[in-house]
Amino acid sequence: MAGHIITIIGGKGGVGKSQVAANLSYAYAAESRSKVLLMDFDQKASGDQNYITGLNSKKTIKELGDFPGAIDPRSMMSFVTTDTSGVSFIGMPNDPVVSEQINAEGLGKSLKAIPNIYPTTIIDAGSELNPLATKALEFTTAIFIVVVPDILAINQTKKLYSDLITMMFPKEMIFFVANQYQKGHPITTDVMTKALGRPIFSIIPRDDQNCIMALNKKRAVFKLNNNAAFSKGLTDLSRKIIQKGMLKNLEKLKKNVDTSGARKSEDKAAASNKAAGWKDLKDRIHKALVEEMDFKKQDDNDPKAQVILKEQTKKTVVDLLNKEDTKGIINNRDDMNQIVKEIIDEALGLGPLEDLLANKECSEIMVVGPDKIYYELSGKIKKSTITFTNDRQVLNVIERIVAPIGRRIDEKTPYVDARLADGSRVHAIIPPCALDGSTITIRKFPENRLTYKDLIKFGSCTQNMADFLRIAVEAHRNIIVSGGTGSGKTTLINILGGFIQANERIITCEDSAELNFPQDHVVRLETRPPSLEGDGEIDIRLLVKQTLRMRPDRIVVGECRGGETLDMLQAMGTGHDGSMTTIHSNNPRECIGRVETLVQYAGAGLSPKAIREMIAAAVHLIVQQSRLDDGSRKITHITELGGMQGDVVVLQDIFLFQQKGIGKTGKIEGEFQATGFIPKFIETLEKKGYNVPRGLFTNSDPRQVKAPAAPPPAGNKPSGPPGKKPPPNQKKPGQVQKKRKA
Repeated sequence: MAGHIITIIGGKGGVGKSQVAANLSYAYAAESRSKVLLMDFDQKASGDQNYITGLNSKKTIKELGDFPGAIDPRSMMSFVTTDTSGVSFIGMPNDPVVSEQINAEGLGKSLKAIPNIYPTTIIDAGSELNPLATKALEFTTAIFIVVVPDILAINQTKKLYSDLITMMFPKEMIFFVANQYQKGHPITTDVMTKALGRPIFSIIPRDDQNCIMALNKKRAVFKLNNNAAFSKGLTDLSRKIIQKGMLKNLEKLKKNVDTSGARKSEDKAAASNKAAGWKDLKDRIHKALVEEMDFKKQDDNDPKAQVILKEQTKKTVVDLLNKEDTKGIINNRDDMNQIVKEIIDEALGLGPLEDLLANKECSEIMVVGPDKIYYELSGKIKKSTITFTNDRQVLNVIERIVAPIGRRIDEKTPYVDARLADGSRVHAIIPPCALDGSTITIRKFPENRLTYKDLIKFGSCTQNMADFLRIAVEAHRNIIVSGGTGSGKTTLINILGGFIQANERIITCEDSAELNFPQDHVVRLETRPPSLEGDGEIDIRLLVKQTLRMRPDRIVVGECRGGETLDMLQAMGTGHDGSMTTIHSNNPRECIGRVETLVQYAGAGLSPKAIREMIAAAVHLIVQQSRLDDGSRKITHITELGGMQGDVVVLQDIFLFQQKGIGKTGKIEGEFQATGFIPKFIETLEKKGYNVPRGLFTNSDPRQVKAPAAPPPAGNKPSGPPGKKPPPNQKKPGQVQKKRKA
């Protein structure tokens, strides 16, 4: 049968909790006639228990926490010192610096095993709720708070008790022990009970003479004189614990924590009733919380204020729950933790979305009304088991997202584009446009900015492709990143932006700021929706025009979806080489048609041929990013624009992804291939003195499976091994291009 752990803790220093813990071990061993383990967890009073008991353990708590092996009766013998009275002891290191380095998580493994070795374990946890004390409390059956008849001590004890309740420790497992108690003292047990709000469980009389004598002789008071007043008080405490069967009753409470949440035999009706009661309880607490606290005055920009507000809210929620009848709804500490977390998330955060936002592997969150929350994990969409309480709560979350960035959403404008503090993109749309309730779509971005090395590691491109894109960006090529929704266009343009030289001035224009370049000299511009009166709107096109007056070296538009495309093309073709943008399209050829259509939105009345000529002159490269059927994202095309041939823009693929099939696990199999075509600007760079290895445009990368290259365009042959000039009888790339132009 598993044993029990009793933790002794003090509201402040100097209340004698170490003396109580040490002598309770001896008194309990004598009364129960069983083994008792005394453990010293008081980091602030290193070595005090060694002095009080006169025992020196073979090894310390520090070594127990670092012990990698299994904890069993044999291994414990190498740690403990056992007294003839049946008390075993493990002490704290004497050096306070070493005490601060104790591995609390490692001790958790030991505390889990120790009840199977000792019937009773008593822990001196000090007077602070530090990680070590908190770890001890996690495995504790009963908590005894030592308090003395002193106003300051009572006040600190009350605060400690409040903190324990806030940490979800049930009131039933917390007991007060009045130490150094004197008859006739103005602070009686009734006064202490009224101040603390809980009755005093046991009294230990003041006995300075025997306590001082015991300390001088380095022996426990109980062992020196078990008839002393102090010893008798601890004997009475031990008998109350044993005779009332208190630990066994509390163990049932503890067992409920471990098993009630996982009862497989719980019928559906009971589960349904509990869910309904849970929802109603949350509604009542949330309404009461709004009445108790003023959340409108919170400062969203002050992290310290946010932490303080969260702690105040947690205490208020716990107090409100303690006033409610939660029988059948909150059955254990896990339930208490969960409902408090959910209420706080609703009051201060994004409600049920908080856990999904904290999950680093979750890349997208999709809310469809209050009862449906979907998320994307490893490229696959799954449905979450968590839900919102009602549609009002979903709307509250939307308003909490859009308010800090000056956006609004209402029946007049029932949709909004916004962003979270970490840069994640948010789109929301509410009734009447959303028929099934308010809808939220959050596209998360990784905590750490991805680099081209990550693309290579994920299999999105090869080293040769990444090197070529770096050369293209540094050579001030105008680039369009093309792709469908969720294909990774923004991630890719972020990576391409990282290739820009640090001494250049970059200006970005976006609907909601997502781009995050590593350079220092970056100007970020964001659109603004119209006011309630319908004026003051600032769109992407206006921002692009403003950038031309801001001396940009590079202009990066988050996405072209309207008339701003014309201004972007004009900027690209009039001295702002190296600019980038993204377009929604499925392949490079469709991208040209899409750009042509978007230019017509500007209403300039240009002919289709004139638009295509402008595109051919302004845009140098199209990088196609695709999301494949297995959820993976790959660069499927890197294509150069080669001018006009009649009324058609000439496109020449440089790199391609060739899909071969689908593997047994559902993963798409294929390989990246270089077509063998050498881009026109490479020769221009070489004339300027740049050394561009021609091996980039072959399939010689050892990390790839070798495969025959796609046939080059007519009249153009591979340029030969890297570093070598083409043979005399082979045409140079430049000659081929001139012929093609003609």
